[in-house]
Amino acid sequence: MTRLSDSFQRPLNYLRISVTDRCNLRCIYCMPPEGIPLMSHEDILSYEEICIVARAAAELGIVKVRLTGGEPLVRAKLTNLLAMLARIPGIDDISLTTNGVLLQRYADELRSAGLRRVNVSLDSLRSDRFHRITRVGDLGDVLKGIEAARQAGLNPVKTNTVVMRGTNDDEVLDFARLTIEGEWHVRFIEYMPFSNGEKVDHLLVPVSEIKQRIETLGELEPTLESGGGPARYFRFPRARGTIGFISPVSEHFCRACNRLRLTADGKLRPCLFSDTEIDLRGPLRQGATADDIKRLIQEAASRKPEGHKLRAGITCERFMVQIGG
Repeated sequence: MTRLSDSFQRPLNYLRISVTDRCNLRCIYCMPPEGIPLMSHEDILSYEEICIVARAAAELGIVKVRLTGGEPLVRAKLTNLLAMLARIPGIDDISLTTNGVLLQRYADELRSAGLRRVNVSLDSLRSDRFHRITRVGDLGDVLKGIEAARQAGLNPVKTNTVVMRGTNDDEVLDFARLTIEGEWHVRFIEYMPFSNGEKVDHLLVPVSEIKQRIETLGELEPTLESGGGPARYFRFPRARGTIGFISPVSEHFCRACNRLRLTADGKLRPCLFSDTEIDLRGPLRQGATADDIKRLIQEAASRKPEGHKLRAGITCERFMVQIGG
């Protein structure tokens, strides 16, 4: 059992690491139309600094690491970081969340460097709609990336679909059918009202409603798969793929949350939906020892809240792209 836990006795064994705030897409739920002020190169943690944090976290009991962004594949030589993380004792699972645009180019290199699994954001199966949601994206690039990841052995390749009422919720059956017709692993995520106090309740499609719609295709059977995250997994009888549901709003999973988040500029964030952050970059660059970093990680764990306040209309200082999701 992990030695790291929060003040509510929840064990913490999962660290999400954002490696950049840059992205080659502009998804409507992730950043504003005008984009965001980008961090300077000097503000972002180096790969060596990230590994110091990851090693200290592993010594405290972190066993799972996921790389995120922004879009992690836009950062140069990401495979170097993967290889460094793969050599840290105690870390036994390294995964990546990506928009998939560059995945075809890098899938084989990522696998060779130590990546084991990949999640790909995919919010529409229709080219014109995909372009509207991402503002600039080409669906074909992502589909080729998914296939390349499968061929490289980054399995299971999971897709993440943020369901938005009136935007793409009419495609949930199309996504669900992919798990029957092929070996797709689809995860549906509730839309999260995240920044600037924006009133977006009209976009929320609760997981209970999504599941009810999907069950018109057949009975869903629970699976034992977990993946260490908040998704609950099901499959249709005899289907090769799976369907996951992530319900941060309607049926939040805070009581089982097992993660901390490291932002690209070196802030350790105990909760996605709280602006509480512990600075690691400053101490790292001032010569902090491994024990100093461990104490800061433990402080972040102790400040993890019991639950989020999504339904209370939270306003976060950062956009999703600046945190890593």
